[in-house]
Amino acid sequence: MQAMPTEHPVQEGPATSFPKERIRVVLLEGVHARAADLLREEGFHVETHAGALEGKALAEAVGRAHVLGIRSKTRVTEEVLQGAPRLLAVGCFCIGTDQVDLAAARRRGVAVFNSPFGNTRSVAELTIAEVVCLFRRVIEKSAGLHAGRWDKSASGAHEVRGRTLGIVGYGHIGSQVSVLAEALGMRVLYFDVMPKLPLGNARACRTLEELLEKSDVVTVHVPDSPGTKGLLGRSELARMPRGSFVINNARGSVVDLEALAASVREGHLGGAAVDVFPVEPARNDEGFACVLRGLPNVILTPHIGGSTVEAQASIGEDVAGKLTRFVNVGATTGAVNVPEVDLPAQPGHPGRKHRILHFHRNVPGVLSRLHGLIAEMGANVSAEVLGTREDVGYAVLEVDPTDGARLAEAMKRVPETIRVRTLW
Repeated sequence: MQAMPTEHPVQEGPATSFPKERIRVVLLEGVHARAADLLREEGFHVETHAGALEGKALAEAVGRAHVLGIRSKTRVTEEVLQGAPRLLAVGCFCIGTDQVDLAAARRRGVAVFNSPFGNTRSVAELTIAEVVCLFRRVIEKSAGLHAGRWDKSASGAHEVRGRTLGIVGYGHIGSQVSVLAEALGMRVLYFDVMPKLPLGNARACRTLEELLEKSDVVTVHVPDSPGTKGLLGRSELARMPRGSFVINNARGSVVDLEALAASVREGHLGGAAVDVFPVEPARNDEGFACVLRGLPNVILTPHIGGSTVEAQASIGEDVAGKLTRFVNVGATTGAVNVPEVDLPAQPGHPGRKHRILHFHRNVPGVLSRLHGLIAEMGANVSAEVLGTREDVGYAVLEVDPTDGARLAEAMKRVPETIRVRTLW
């Protein structure tokens, strides 16, 4: 692989070898202002755009960026990355990273970060609100009044207290839903493929089938993976008690919507709430088609589970912090596509030592060649950490004393080098 140009960005402590104001951060899709504020406070030059960019406009924006911030609509493909030799990192200010070609970014030494837990509370709260609305048939009552019909009947409306909530996926969101549901007096069952410690009085089920058969309402909180595609299909829904409900605020591929619609139409399920879909409009002005439209007691929301001001601010702080640490000290903690490496600051005279970051192809002998170059210059490695992931290795070294720029240039000529940065 051809070596990428040597970069000399910034640090967290001593004098920088690359002025912070020359680090250009481009934030697209209306990333929360909190992120822009934090990055500007760090001294970076921040450019913001309210929407996603495509084609030439995206290529131009990414081409001038050291750091790119996006949400879910911008597509960072291999072609986009090829035109961005300066790009050091991509921050996905959201949960998922499907919009980025992670392997192509890794091969170029471009770290990708996200915020997998920043909207946990928001999704959990929406789920609990939907539980109450389904049992009380609130959406039907509201639609009736909007149409001029006054229906004060209590028929089909129930309290949630004493009902059983089944949670599929007992991670950060599922466990918070569990706590909130118990506060409302619900019994909680959960199923997870990994052993999880129950919170409160929640009880684990040994199988998904057991959970489905015992739950009055089932909510899914699992990732998008080959093992979760079509997790709830016709046969699974048929196991649920008559009149029960399904909620999907996880991923659009998890629940078979054709089967769900059929079960509601046939009267087996009493309703559903769905926030995510297999195919979603790319823009707000596009139409929306779904087999669930128009069905009774079915709540449809446009992928807003994590769309609260608080969640977006939390995500902004989280991702901005990860990006700042990567640019300043080379830490890749929380990266989804490159080795997670974090070398703490080392004691020593700031004018004598240098921190050098080295992305390289993951083949034998690279580290020994780097050490040989350092020894030839009469320098000493005062601290070092190395991580590998698939086809890429990442080394963070502090050397003392030496000419950091000259050493970085020598490292760039190592055939396996992908990218070298000198921080101080």
